[in-house]
Amino acid sequence: MSVRKIANCLDLSPSTVSLALRSSPKISAKTREKVMKEAERIGYRPNAKLNELMSHLRLNGTRPSEACFGVISFYDTLRPWEQSKHLTSIYQSMQKRAETLGYRLESLGLKAPGMSPARFRSVLDTRGIQGLLCFGSPDFEQEFPAELDHYAVVTQGLSISTPLHRVTSHFFNDLYQTLERLYAMGYRRPGLLLGEYEESRSAHVFPSAYLGWCEHVLGNAALMPVLRTKEIEAGPTLEWVRGNRPDVIVCVHLYGELDKLQKVLDSNGISVPGDIGIAAVSQLLDGTNLSGMQQNQELIGAWSVELLASRIMNQDFGIPENPRILMVESKWIAGETLRRSDWS
Repeated sequence: MSVRKIANCLDLSPSTVSLALRSSPKISAKTREKVMKEAERIGYRPNAKLNELMSHLRLNGTRPSEACFGVISFYDTLRPWEQSKHLTSIYQSMQKRAETLGYRLESLGLKAPGMSPARFRSVLDTRGIQGLLCFGSPDFEQEFPAELDHYAVVTQGLSISTPLHRVTSHFFNDLYQTLERLYAMGYRRPGLLLGEYEESRSAHVFPSAYLGWCEHVLGNAALMPVLRTKEIEAGPTLEWVRGNRPDVIVCVHLYGELDKLQKVLDSNGISVPGDIGIAAVSQLLDGTNLSGMQQNQELIGAWSVELLASRIMNQDFGIPENPRILMVESKWIAGETLRRSDWS
């Protein structure tokens, strides 16, 4: 009845008022402002039980089974997950969760030849797509196009500089928990070998976690310099190992670089895990014998879809003033590169 009262006072239809109260982009900003002021004047409060019921009907009715989420990225390829095991796992999880909620996924070429943000917006509107799942960008400073600011968007990782709702790995906690495990196993001189790309991709949190943990647990005297490398090479690695004598190396690097470290050590008479341990923190450890933290692609994909579905359900569109960030903790993989006798 309050909605009808607002509608009568403003000479608007109840449906217009209802959409305005949910901040729908279908209603002009001027009309939304008028409705909000009138709602405040009469002391309007939404009926939570009714909203819950309507949300349930929208979720389980006929429309969601026909609904679609667009899957986009700022990579040069339409389907970047086809070239990455990590992204493949995320996409498969997204697809599984979307189907459960009654949505299908459609790959859309944001960077297709001849495509502009304005044209892309026209494609989305023509197809009735309101929600976008973004795989991020190889450019860490990439901004999201202003022309697409009236859709619900959820991105993954930290590479898009525009404030968006996003799902990302909990990089800080992944490294901190790795160090905690190593300490419980008896290791006392952990050294950090850090890939330059991984450091940028994580907003430089790995050194913060490492230095903070070492200072808190081991004290300043035990600190050693972080070895930063673009690729794992024998010369710099051996010089760093021999100069600092870590008893375990925490290796944060790209999947394709991980196997190089053990080969460098083994070929120079340094036994793993006998002389030194290795704990990797990476997107994937499958196919290696490495112990360490592997990102939880299943949850990253599922939570991305759930967050986007909730935005659609709540008519939450546009670039958010207060973006929600969901951080997913990685999974510990018990490999063969740590001393098992010290496990607790």
